[in-house]
Amino acid sequence: MAIIKIMDEILSNKIAAGEVVERCSSVVKELVENSIDAKATEIKVDLLESGVKEIKVTDNGIGMDKDDAIMSFNRHATSKILDESDLYHIHTLGFRGEALASIASVSNVELITSTGGVGTHVSIKGGKIINVENSDSRKGTIMCVKNLFYNTPARLKHLKSLYTELSNITDYMNKIALSHPEIRFIVTNDSKELLRTDGAGNLLKCIKNVFGITVAKKMLEVENSNSDYEINGFISLPELYRSNRNNIITIVNGRIVRNQELNRAINDSYHSYKPDNYYPIVVLNIIVDTSLVDVNIHPTKMDIKFGNFEELVDLITNTIKDRLKVKTLIPHIEEKKEIPKKQYEEIKLDFDTPTISEPDQDYAINDNIVDDVEIHEDVVIEDSTMPIMYPVGLVHGTYIICQNDLGMYIIDQHAAKERINYEIVKEKLNNPVKESIQMIFPLTLEYTNSEYIILKENFEFLRNMNFDIDEFGINSVIVKAHPVWLPKGNEDNSIKKVLELVIEKEKNFNLEKFNDHLAATMACKMSIKANTAITLDEMQNILDDLRKCKNPFNCPHGRPTIIYYSKSDLEKLFKRSGF
Repeated sequence: MAIIKIMDEILSNKIAAGEVVERCSSVVKELVENSIDAKATEIKVDLLESGVKEIKVTDNGIGMDKDDAIMSFNRHATSKILDESDLYHIHTLGFRGEALASIASVSNVELITSTGGVGTHVSIKGGKIINVENSDSRKGTIMCVKNLFYNTPARLKHLKSLYTELSNITDYMNKIALSHPEIRFIVTNDSKELLRTDGAGNLLKCIKNVFGITVAKKMLEVENSNSDYEINGFISLPELYRSNRNNIITIVNGRIVRNQELNRAINDSYHSYKPDNYYPIVVLNIIVDTSLVDVNIHPTKMDIKFGNFEELVDLITNTIKDRLKVKTLIPHIEEKKEIPKKQYEEIKLDFDTPTISEPDQDYAINDNIVDDVEIHEDVVIEDSTMPIMYPVGLVHGTYIICQNDLGMYIIDQHAAKERINYEIVKEKLNNPVKESIQMIFPLTLEYTNSEYIILKENFEFLRNMNFDIDEFGINSVIVKAHPVWLPKGNEDNSIKKVLELVIEKEKNFNLEKFNDHLAATMACKMSIKANTAITLDEMQNILDDLRKCKNPFNCPHGRPTIIYYSKSDLEKLFKRSGF
């Protein structure tokens, strides 16, 4: 007797739902993307209890007739691709034909849709069509998903807290709104509005709706292209960063994507402009011929592969670096205004799922306080030069106080000297000259056998840096001479550090990154320390040298070298104006 049988369609849909419908945000994503593909210009998402009880998506798209409304819930039913060749030219967000069947198999679904004539109302429970009847003729579609995972208790039990589910949904809706500023989005939870965009097509205004006015004022517009790719969007000033990569938003042909290498390239473009363990806010649109990208990698359709990826990385890296170079990157310290803290109602469930009240973080993305604030195109003043300023004193042996007609500047003397030394050492590393200093007492160092092998393989590289290095017994090396730029008085430790970096970077060795890391390390050791008193002449010398730097506004590790208080800010702080 045969024991291999074809699974029941509802059972196979439930299994498929494990990949397509992971949580409430997965349902929202699939339904909203269907609305976008249906050419909707307004999409409203209404949630009950963070979507666990009900998710309702209403759009004004082209709608469906009766036959298509019924057919849409069959597995692999789609209007977006017809044959294999279409897979290489995907212009829609959805195309696999799995989402609606998977959603319907683990929930109760109500679909009301119309193309402008007599509408259709379809009721489905657990994947089975219960009822089909005529409805009103409002053009567009309303999709209502209730009691998600009611028939898969294990999945329901492992849903996160209501706050987490709501956070995931709002995070997705923020990103989809940024990827389609021409569409009006409204999101509510238990009748409380969380997000509203106007659909006017202004990306900067959409950034304001999502991130707030403070972030929007600190964004720089970028735009560039090459033979294969076109990019445009906004990047944050280096002073504005976050502790995770979630706010690096990349959009390819209107689709939100995630690609670690792409995110790494964007983050690396800010190198030495911000701390390495923090990340910028970026909204970047990438426009490319559909034949050069593959989105058919995972059912979520967020992973993507690029053709000619190196060209895209170079385009993004050079565009961001060039944009940052033409902006004065001195953080402007302004008087903070008190903003009343929002109050939240307790969220309750009708069944045994954890409840939350007054979450620690504000999940209401849209802040009504800034709704009426106009974002002007001239919020960014382009000036890449360090302003002329004059030192007047030193605070705590660390901070140089300067002034000019515009206001007051505070300079971190160690960070400033680090930047100066970094650019000097980096220049010498990139353009080495055959100059070295013979050591009176050669330095002998012993390593493990694996470390010794790595060093031995890189002897030629070290010799090109003007180190006189050779083997010296078992697993040992001897250094007889070193480059002239090593910090005086700390040569032995500097040599050890260089060799440690060679060993550390061996797995992913890149000469440019190695030189950069080495220059930053040496610059720190060579620089004046905090709590060190210096004269006004020495302060002026630091200012003069800093002004010659390519980037005088940040130390090699990304910390600011200068912060600025305008004259008007100082007068407000001392209550001399603004009344």
